[in-house]
Amino acid sequence: MRKQFGWISSIILGISIIAISWRTANADKNTFVSNAKTTVTAKKLTAVNAFSGYVNDIYQSANLIASGLDFNVFEKAVTGYYNLKQNHRLSDNSSVITIVDFNKSSRTKRMWIVDLLKKQLVLNTWVAHGQGSGDEMATQFSNNENSHQSSLGFYVTDGIYYGKHGRSLKLDGMDAGFNSNARARAVVLHAADYVCQNTINQLGRLGRSYGCPAVSPEVCGQIIDMIKGKNMLFINANSNTYTSKYLDNTFMNSFAAADTNSTQQVLRAAL
Repeated sequence: MRKQFGWISSIILGISIIAISWRTANADKNTFVSNAKTTVTAKKLTAVNAFSGYVNDIYQSANLIASGLDFNVFEKAVTGYYNLKQNHRLSDNSSVITIVDFNKSSRTKRMWIVDLLKKQLVLNTWVAHGQGSGDEMATQFSNNENSHQSSLGFYVTDGIYYGKHGRSLKLDGMDAGFNSNARARAVVLHAADYVCQNTINQLGRLGRSYGCPAVSPEVCGQIIDMIKGKNMLFINANSNTYTSKYLDNTFMNSFAAADTNSTQQVLRAAL
């Protein structure tokens, strides 16, 4: 009877040891997974913070706040720029981005050309929106032919041609469903006499295009020469429907292991 009791006790003890060992191993596994997730999250936050710091450095150095460019719009534009770069949509030596913010009145200079490498505001000027998008303010946007509306999103500049507006710049829309019909609609950057202070004085707003980002004849040639040949143009506005894969910030994950300084060096090196 004593032998049988001892045997049963041994079995119970063995089972207890196994159970304790399993619980300990499982706890260690959960702790490891939790720590790993925390580490990944911390690295992602480091990368995001480094990117925001990099963007803010350019924003401050170029004094973009004084020109009226909102930081969040600039950050969206730079995010799109790096995504386009990673997708080999832009020229290897591209470092200039063009931003149009249709949240602003057409009375204001709402086009900015920024050199990211030099951290400089190259040009701030007027730009027209489409007749179908609104009067002083652009509030409606379309990708459809004959809508005479502006189209939101990221564009890549292409070659120069001579049309009814003279020397003009071809644009390719990168956002399917939002500006992908730019070529079919002949949405280009061109000069227009109605983009000037005199028109604002007379009408209380700029003149309007058929959907093209039209600029003043005085600066059109300069703009075309600066941004032609696979550079980025971003047209922004508040919209409940606009989305873009180029606003995805997962590209920052490749910098997750870097500290703030080295992350910014990597980002600058990609210019």
